[in-house]
Amino acid sequence: MSSSNTPASPAAIKSKDPLHGLTLEAIVTALADYFGWDELGQRIEIRCFQLDPSVASSLKFLRKTPWARAKVESLYLFMLREQARQSPSASR
Repeated sequence: MSSSNTPASPAAIKSKDPLHGLTLEAIVTALADYFGWDELGQRIEIRCFQLDPSVASSLKFLRKTPWARAKVESLYLFMLREQARQSPSASR
């Protein structure tokens, strides 16, 4: 049989999800770099962001806590929108 009628492999399809392919570590690191730990702890009130924050402690907590991970992912998407709005080349 010919394989010309088979759909493209999943790797060949570009996802429109901005979180696709990102690790949780990359997300937390980007947020900490953009907002800083103090502001991050104010925006998402969880102890791993407020008391002796680190990427490692945050990952440990976020991997076990779906509601907190959802808040982190939501804030990351907000950050991407803010960066796009501030970037002069985003108006293409």
